[in-house]
Amino acid sequence: MTDTAKRNLVAQWAFDTRPVLLRFHLWLEDVEVERSQAEPVSAHSFAPRGIARCLAMTSAATALGTRLFGDYGGAAAKDKATVNQVKKAADAVSAYVMSEGLWHLTRTLPENHALMVCLGEGLMPKVGETPEMGANPMLGFGRVYARPELAKTVDRRVRRLLNEPGHTFEHFHEWLRGRGITLWGAAVDTLENTSRFADGQPTGPMTVFHLFDSPLRLSRPYESYMGCLTVPTRVAQAAESTSVLLDYRTPRKQVTEAIEAAYPGIRREHIHVWTLRGKSRVHRLGRLWEEWEKAGVHLIEDGWKAPSGLAVFTDSGTYAPTFLVGSWKDGAGATHVFLCDGYAATAEAMQAASLSDVLEVHSTMSLFSPTFELPVDAEGRLMQLDPSAPDFAERLKTLIGGRDIEAGRVRAYADAIHEAAVSNMPLGKPVLRADDFLPEKSWSVLACVGYMCEDPYTGASGITQVGDRTYRVSTLLATRKASSRVTFTLRLMESFEETRQVFSPLLVRFLSGVDHTMRPVKISDSGRIRNELQTMIPQALEHDGDRIRVRFERINEMVLPRDKQARIREVLHWYKANHPIWFEWLEPV
Repeated sequence: MTDTAKRNLVAQWAFDTRPVLLRFHLWLEDVEVERSQAEPVSAHSFAPRGIARCLAMTSAATALGTRLFGDYGGAAAKDKATVNQVKKAADAVSAYVMSEGLWHLTRTLPENHALMVCLGEGLMPKVGETPEMGANPMLGFGRVYARPELAKTVDRRVRRLLNEPGHTFEHFHEWLRGRGITLWGAAVDTLENTSRFADGQPTGPMTVFHLFDSPLRLSRPYESYMGCLTVPTRVAQAAESTSVLLDYRTPRKQVTEAIEAAYPGIRREHIHVWTLRGKSRVHRLGRLWEEWEKAGVHLIEDGWKAPSGLAVFTDSGTYAPTFLVGSWKDGAGATHVFLCDGYAATAEAMQAASLSDVLEVHSTMSLFSPTFELPVDAEGRLMQLDPSAPDFAERLKTLIGGRDIEAGRVRAYADAIHEAAVSNMPLGKPVLRADDFLPEKSWSVLACVGYMCEDPYTGASGITQVGDRTYRVSTLLATRKASSRVTFTLRLMESFEETRQVFSPLLVRFLSGVDHTMRPVKISDSGRIRNELQTMIPQALEHDGDRIRVRFERINEMVLPRDKQARIREVLHWYKANHPIWFEWLEPV
């Protein structure tokens, strides 16, 4: 590429992504684009070029801001309470930066287009975690981004979907179509591998944003677990040719045989199966591991070297391994196959499954309960039971091996199935695919990933400093039959500490000691604080028309300590008293 062509490339990217660059006070020094095809990703995507590029830049800004200002490694060798607070602080930064980027880039959407978050990650504590480890700052269901008037219109309809009995997703979707509104849905994990980030691990942390050309079918916030099996498409085709239905419930011996049929001559020890590992998962995944071990394949362990040369990890991170699913040949010419099995949280599972539209992979899922106390085979059958059936308790008892089950657990499982039903999760199917979450048979996705640290599955680089306040940030844009690795060189236009303020939520600044009474107030503060409350403490918010009541009594002090709650309450009361017009929507209780 000539110098002139390079300057033109950087200038065009700077122009296309200016809403995000300006918001975060970043200067685009350089951009490198590696495509897997001749055309840009936007030529294959439903999202126009400017939006696709802004999403890549938003992913880069989220990765950069979180890595620099999210206290990376701040929980290393610390007690559990400190780890929890570091993770929440990092989640708060990543969710805030992503939300701000989306807010600014969607101002360039066509007037009848909006974007809504349908699936987020961080609502529930993971298995083995205590309750306060859930309720993390996040972008969750119902967050709408669009031009102001359209955003208000769609937001009002979302509130009906959430609060009005009998108002279903079908009503919501039909209303959108009748109004000529195009609503894109999103599945978001602003900080994947949060524990590894807090611990300062060199690989894993990333931000993941999947944009769909229609809303997902959910009708309220939902997070649980999903069983997931992702194999190369070639394997599913080989199984189909022998009249074998290959999905999550297929015995792993048959999956192995399908792999051998798809890749003749492959040695079983060269079939590499990635699952989450660790002693805490033996009860849930032990039977699955045994199936694979009996088949003689390689169950991947921590430290196994991927083709990138980097060591993989199996303590977390169920999304990124999907990019390695497929085959390759080693130096001796022997064929190796990589696949993913096990389970993931709902958002990560849907994100990974939707990559079947992007990569040559075949992905199936099975719905599990939020508590996930049973082995994977039992969990899938559990969520197919009818909680209103008179013999529900007996069926449940049979499912867990005939052991007596206390009434409280029976009610909890019934509630879990009911919650999935009212959230419009696709119940009634033993096996799910990404298609089951979308209202149209024909759909498309644009996957955007920003890498905070190195990724062993794609070989992507993490954030590296290349000069004074200058950093290289790797991102990935991918859609059907197209992907691009985009590496930005970004310079902070302010000092490091001034940039920290740019990337920090207002409420976080006030918690860190900034005097809110001495800071110039802008009308935009109203929208920013509303956004931050929805991100940081959604469990405390009560929506009443256009008003939001903040009920601090709903906040677990292990989630947000009382002194910080008191500080936020003081700030909100001050804004309400001194700027009542701008903060008419706010009712701190």
